Order: sequence, then structure tokens, then C-alpha cells
Amino acid sequence: MVIIGLLAGYVGPKYFSQIGKSEIKVTRAQIDAFDKALDQYRLDTGHFPNASQGLSALMSKPDNETRWDGPYLKKALPSDPWGKAYQYRQPGEHGEYDLYSYGKDGQSGGTGENADITNW
Repeated sequence: MVIIGLLAGYVGPKYFSQIGKSEIKVTRAQIDAFDKALDQYRLDTGHFPNASQGLSALMSKPDNETRWDGPYLKKALPSDPWGKAYQYRQPGEHGEYDLYSYGKDGQSGGTGENADITNW
């Protein structure tokens, strides 16, 4: 029993840290997919979705958008791996638009798994 307890104490933290790393990788991959979809949206319409349209403009045609040729994502708009909505700001503070997740803690800033994951 003691040996099993020691092994669990050693392996458990390593295992759970890998889960956190994979969630961050998934978030970066999803942000990259959104970047590509937003670029295609801009090629079709001549502009990025505004802040009020948000990322939902990638899935359903906004009102008065005559050149929309979506949907631009193959699947429904996902939440980040922690179940929270991705943040989209247009115009952005770091580029034409800002796209980010607040990370595991759902708050701005942080380090490690709680760090923001951004497109800039």
C-alpha cells in the first residue's frame, strides 16, 4: 500500500500537469483556427466582424452583410477548454483585432495555466 501511495503521489502531479499543458495547446490551436477563419471572412467581406457581431459572425450571416460566404468554421463555435467564451475585440489594442482566452482562472493576467492565451 505504501508503495502504491508513493507512486500515486509521484505520478499524479505529473499526469495532471500534462492535462494543463494540453488544454493550453488546444486553446492555441483554436485561436489559430479562428485567426484563419477571420482572415477568410475579411477576404470575402472586406473587413473583420465588428465587436458587436463577434465571433458568431463566422457561423451565421450578420445583417446587411452582402458578401458573406460562410460559415467559416466547420463546427459550432467552441468555448475554450475551461468552458468559457473566447474574447474578441475589434478594433484591437494589439492588432486589427484581439482574440484571447483568459486561461484556467477566467481572469485577466496570471501565470502558468492561469495565463491569458492570445493571438498577439
